[in-house]
Amino acid sequence: MPRKFDTAVVTIGIDPGKNTLHLVGLDARGEIVLREKVARTKIVSRLANVPPCLIGIEAGMGTHYVTRELLALDHDVRQVPPVYAKPFRQTHKNDFRDAHAVAEAVQRLQALHRVRYRLVGERTAIINQMRCFLLEHGLTVRQQLHWLRHALPDILAQRTDVLSPRMVRILEDLAQDWRRLDDRIEAVSGEIEALAQTTESCRHLMTIPGIGPIISSAVVAAIGNGIAFTRGRDFAAWLGLVPKQISTGDRTILGRITNAAIATFACSSCRPLASFCCDQGTG
Repeated sequence: MPRKFDTAVVTIGIDPGKNTLHLVGLDARGEIVLREKVARTKIVSRLANVPPCLIGIEAGMGTHYVTRELLALDHDVRQVPPVYAKPFRQTHKNDFRDAHAVAEAVQRLQALHRVRYRLVGERTAIINQMRCFLLEHGLTVRQQLHWLRHALPDILAQRTDVLSPRMVRILEDLAQDWRRLDDRIEAVSGEIEALAQTTESCRHLMTIPGIGPIISSAVVAAIGNGIAFTRGRDFAAWLGLVPKQISTGDRTILGRITNAAIATFACSSCRPLASFCCDQGTG
């Protein structure tokens, strides 16, 4: 039986099927205020009178048409890949729980983190290219980007004996791209930090020494409230901080902790969180 409530719907998650769609609506506090099964042909008429809100629909065959129809109703519609919704599904799988997971996932910070990850990658590629051009002309700069940023103006102004005018122009253009990406990264990072400060789970994670807004929001965006993990060690294993295993037959040989972690969290900044989770875990 469909369940409807009077509280205003802020976010709706949709789990699409061949003939029916399962809807779960959340209010501003994240409570379920709508739980309904709707025929595919009636989804537009069902949401036509709903005030514009954020709608997440699990990406799949036939969802693009539904997305376009709902966008025409002034809703903010986003398609969520199943792999991003899965961490938010509670206990066993069914259609309404899938829709609830989509509603949770579409509100998260994953989109901002994916944008930031791409921008940082582009900036790293530009910096590496500049270093290669300088190295080809016998000019070396210490590692870390702030040393290159500090040394580049003097190199372009004073080392015209080894740099041709064309190479100087190329490096200046790359430096301009670098500054543009810095501005983009700073803007996205600021938005992530602002959202992290208003999210209770992020604020709780930031009480751990060494964890700031970027890492805390990335973790919350990926695993939600962490209900999928029974203990902290399970989370550390999911993160990728596990011993290197070289086993054969009945012999199990475990080595040191490797750096094979999930790309978003593959950094030393996340190790304090994994260490804290292991310390809090049991068994």
